[in-house]
Amino acid sequence: MAKIKVGISIGDLNGIGMEVIIKTFKDNRMMELCTPIIFGSDKTASYHRKSLNIKDFSFNVINKIDDVNQKRANLLNCWNEEVIIKFGESSIDAGKYAFLSFKKAIKALKNKEIDVLVTAPINKANIKKNESNFVGHTEYLGQNFDGEPLMIMLSDAMRIAFVTGHIPISEVAGTLTKEKIINKIKQFNNSLLKDFAIRKPKIAVIGLNPHAGEKGMLGREEEDMILPAITKMKENGIMVFGPFSADSFFTRENLLKFDGILVMYHDQGSTPFKTLSFFDGVNFTAGVSAIRTSPVHGTAYDIAGKNCAKEQSFRNAIYSACEIFKTREGYNDLTEPPLQKQNLETKQ
Repeated sequence: MAKIKVGISIGDLNGIGMEVIIKTFKDNRMMELCTPIIFGSDKTASYHRKSLNIKDFSFNVINKIDDVNQKRANLLNCWNEEVIIKFGESSIDAGKYAFLSFKKAIKALKNKEIDVLVTAPINKANIKKNESNFVGHTEYLGQNFDGEPLMIMLSDAMRIAFVTGHIPISEVAGTLTKEKIINKIKQFNNSLLKDFAIRKPKIAVIGLNPHAGEKGMLGREEEDMILPAITKMKENGIMVFGPFSADSFFTRENLLKFDGILVMYHDQGSTPFKTLSFFDGVNFTAGVSAIRTSPVHGTAYDIAGKNCAKEQSFRNAIYSACEIFKTREGYNDLTEPPLQKQNLETKQ
């Protein structure tokens, strides 16, 4: 069986993306798991490697994906020009080439030249200087692949999905509807089934307001939208519970009790998740036909170029992408309608 081809976009050139990529694939055992293809530039990679004083590693540089070496970490040249790298600084060029790497990787994913995509951290603000409509990796996946994206953060401790994504907190309540919550519960349940092989997932839903609204005294969203959505999904056979109060939910006992946690807005989920899983957590874009993961940390400008970035979150993003790919393939095989056997008549 061919190894899984993992496409990797290099992220912000002035951040820690290339550092965690190099540190991950310095370990040759990674190539037993997958065939990595980094979308970048040999000049950029060489600058990072020399700046980090890493001498015992090099990429297999290629100009087309057909030339990959399954025993090496491959780097696909996506541009030839020299790019000025200033560690720890946001620049238009850093955003320009981060987006070019990502766009090339997306094209390869669409063409099935790679099986999964792992994205190194970007700075959305400097990408938007040239790409005004760009919101983020998750949203871009939704624009380019079938399905509706659902952001899931996962680690050994928990899996958290989000009803709303990268929007201002002032817009969250106005964005929520019963139908939207129902849709996200369905998506989350479906992903837990086919991407994580959990046969009967148990999902906890977190309320929006303090103390989950206190029966309507601290806000009506729980009574008017969240609880009716939960009730409807229970009637449809989904094991969903809540709404729970965010300030008291994230205990060890609750995390062990549920297979997934659905939160109403970004920081409601990312704050407890990153508190417990910052160095080993993974971000996964569920709900779309493609598989994409990333580390949960950002560009980390403050430590860029100092050779002190930890690669475990990025390494786990590779592991998760490969595991989800295999699990989804297995699920599709099990649920695919059996082929009708043709009765072949033999001539006597």
